[in-house]
Amino acid sequence: MAGASDKARFYLEQSIPELQEFERKKIFSKDEITSITKKRSDFEHKLNARGSQPSDYARYAEFEMNLESLRRKRVKRLGIKSNNHSGQRRIFFVLDRATRKFHGDLGLWMQYIEYAHKEKANKKLSQIVTSVLRLHPTKPELWIYAAKYAADAADMTSARSYMQRGLRFCRLSKALWIEYAKLEMIYVAKIAARRQILGLDRSRPQDSKTTEENEFDPDIIALPKLTAEDINPSLRKDDEPDQVALQNLSSTPALTGAIPLAIFDSAMKQFQNDDSLAEKFFSLFAGFEGLPCLSKILQHVIDHMLNIWPTTPSSLSSYSRQPIIGVDPHSAELPRAFRVSLERIRLSTQKTQRKSEFLEMVIGWLLPLLKITDLDASMHKAVSATIKRNAREYGEAAQQEGGLAGDNSTQLVRALQDAGYQKDAEKLLDRSRQS
Repeated sequence: MAGASDKARFYLEQSIPELQEFERKKIFSKDEITSITKKRSDFEHKLNARGSQPSDYARYAEFEMNLESLRRKRVKRLGIKSNNHSGQRRIFFVLDRATRKFHGDLGLWMQYIEYAHKEKANKKLSQIVTSVLRLHPTKPELWIYAAKYAADAADMTSARSYMQRGLRFCRLSKALWIEYAKLEMIYVAKIAARRQILGLDRSRPQDSKTTEENEFDPDIIALPKLTAEDINPSLRKDDEPDQVALQNLSSTPALTGAIPLAIFDSAMKQFQNDDSLAEKFFSLFAGFEGLPCLSKILQHVIDHMLNIWPTTPSSLSSYSRQPIIGVDPHSAELPRAFRVSLERIRLSTQKTQRKSEFLEMVIGWLLPLLKITDLDASMHKAVSATIKRNAREYGEAAQQEGGLAGDNSTQLVRALQDAGYQKDAEKLLDRSRQS
């Protein structure tokens, strides 16, 4: 115990100059400093004694974070100059000790990462991310976080690298594949938005480029190549590089959707054409309405799904939903697109052998249409009638298939109740009691 006490005393002595500054500048009163010292002493003795737990370090770090937050507020209110980095250094020191001792505790690592991100300590954050990935390469959530961190810092090269490396270690993580595609779709959306703001959303013909590098490496997804010249071409006029670069991007993989599609194709190979995963990709892509390349991406996914699983509920539901995705809900195009969807629903109910599951999916994407602000009254009526008819057919089909009393039916009943279809929900409940 003597060794533990000596360590605790050593760490406490290092904070004396800081506490003296607090008292001298009247940031904290003498009684408050005494309380701070006692609290730190308790934590240090716990941490340096045998049997310390990760929660002890987490509570110590949280105490120091709260203390630092209070110090900053008082410094700002009093209008005095104070060392703004001593508190941050102490918190980093506590968390560094924690992750060194309990390097297998992901909770401590995430607390460390989140604090560095909050403090915008990018260099430190990069070091932490590197360390945790080296220790836990098989945790997909860490690779996802690292990629998001790099993307937030406008470093897509590093973000892609994190995702590619993550997939080498976590090939069976469906979440990682989905997040990789989402990362690329967000990037496409950002570039498309910038082009639209600058009025550069005109299409320009240009030969597409594909990657030949790493073509035969099974560990690397073959992504179309995006060269530096595509993004920042050589120009004679110094005042026009951004505009020409953005115009050139219209025919590169960054805007044509080639990269998300390459990820989708690779995921399908990895998971033997898993239809539920394909449906998740479709739903992800469908959420990026307004992208010029969206119809191309969705058509590619639909073609793949119908080619491999022409009669599964997920394939037919996605196929039925496709016509209305990306259509302005207040335009005259929506009724026409909705009629196409209705015809596809009608034909699909005849094809699928799991009619109840298909109709449940259809109702799931029809209900959000009713929440669109200022939706045309006749359109609202048509959607509502479709939901009611499909709910009735769902009840009949589920009863015949013997699945009306399952969890899916319960979720559908709740969804109908939340959307105001109380009578239809009650009919389903009555059927479930009879089955």
